[in-house]
Amino acid sequence: MTRLRRLLLPGLLGLVTWGAGLGWFINDACRPPAVPPHADGIVALTGGQGRIEQSLQLLAHGYGDRLLISGVDRHATLGDFLRHQPPPVPLTLWTHTTLGHRAASTLGNADETATWVHEYGMKSVIVVTAGYHIRRAMLEIARTVPGVRLYGYPIRSPALRQPLHPGTIRLMVVEYDKWLLACLDVARLTRPLHGLLNHADTRPAAPMG
Repeated sequence: MTRLRRLLLPGLLGLVTWGAGLGWFINDACRPPAVPPHADGIVALTGGQGRIEQSLQLLAHGYGDRLLISGVDRHATLGDFLRHQPPPVPLTLWTHTTLGHRAASTLGNADETATWVHEYGMKSVIVVTAGYHIRRAMLEIARTVPGVRLYGYPIRSPALRQPLHPGTIRLMVVEYDKWLLACLDVARLTRPLHGLLNHADTRPAAPMG
């Protein structure tokens, strides 16, 4: 019995620690965004509702000098997104917004952001993405642009309006585990395999009119 207890105790402690961390992660994903300071740039990572719209509003209100929308469909144009903005659309949104067509994953977003940041010599960037994605996204971006100050702007996912729904719980568990793996830098250690597994174009298409 003593030997069995010694075998089970580490696993039980690990499960409790994992569960406590998941609780913190869910609470963190639900927090509202703080008003960011002015930054050289804003990057919106596509893949969920509200990210692009909010990033355009941040640019329009002067929170950043430039905007990158990372990971859009290769056929999408800037006009596809700006036509959904209330008129008149500020000229800044047309002239200071860049569409990134290459990224198809969080690692791809980080690489695409780094290229854009270096092109314009930026020192600070606001990162706009879902609350459950913000920690992992900022971690990966920070690795590609060391020395650049990052400010997170989390968007609350509609899924979190029903936190006890099985789909929401599954989403939180998956994203929490992805963040844990990102902390260990597993994805970059296995980058060649990662590229093979993510070869399909899963980027969102342009908004439908």
